[in-house]
Amino acid sequence: MNWFTSLFSSLNGRKLVMALTGLFLIVFLVVHLIGNLQLLKSDGGRAFNLYAEFMTTNPLIMLISYVLYISILVHVVWSAILTARNRAARGKVGYQVVKNSSHWTSRNMGILGTFIFIFIVIHMRDFWAVMHWGGINHVTYDGQEVKDLYSVVAQAFTRSWYVALYVVSMLLLAFHLWHGFASAFQTLGLHHVKYNGTIKFVGRAFAIIVPAMFALIPILMFTWR
Repeated sequence: MNWFTSLFSSLNGRKLVMALTGLFLIVFLVVHLIGNLQLLKSDGGRAFNLYAEFMTTNPLIMLISYVLYISILVHVVWSAILTARNRAARGKVGYQVVKNSSHWTSRNMGILGTFIFIFIVIHMRDFWAVMHWGGINHVTYDGQEVKDLYSVVAQAFTRSWYVALYVVSMLLLAFHLWHGFASAFQTLGLHHVKYNGTIKFVGRAFAIIVPAMFALIPILMFTWR
C-alpha cells in the first residue's frame, strides 16, 4: 500500500494522477463527441435517442461511467490542490511543463479547469439528471421504447444564452487542452526530441478540432430550429 499512499500524497504522484485522469477524460471527449454528432442527423432524433439509451443502460458503459465521475472529481480536486500550492510557492503549474514555458494557458490551468467544472455541473444537471430522473417523454423505434432526450437537448439549444454558454465553455476547454494534452505526456515521461513535435501538433490539433466540433452542434441546432 506504500505506493498507493505515495501516489496520492507526493507531488509527483499527484501530477501522475492528474495526467492519467486527464488522458482518460480526453478519450471520453472523443466518445462523447461521436455520440453528440448524432444530434445533427436528419432522423428526428432517432440515432441520438438510441445512443443515449445504450449509454445509460449497458452494464459495461455504466461501470465505465462511474470511473469517469471519479476521474472528473479527482482531476478537479488535485488541480485545485496543486494550483493552490504552486501559487503559494510561486512555482510550477499543476502539470509538468517544458522549462521556461510561460504561455497564458499554462499559468491559468486551475482557473480554466474551475470554469469547465462549473459547466460540467450545469451540463449534467440539464441533460444527465433529466435523462435519469426527469419526467422525460418516451418514443418508440421498431418496438423499442426509449427516452426522448433529443427533444430535451433541442429545446435547450433554442435559447441563445444557453448556446452562448456552451460555446464559451468549449473555448475554455480548448485553452485547457492546448496546454494539458502535451503536458500530460510529459508528466508520464514521454518527453523526447524525436516525438515532442508530434505530440505537440496532435495536442494542439485536438484542442482546436474537438471543442470546435462540440461548439458547432448547438450553433447548428439553434440556426436550424
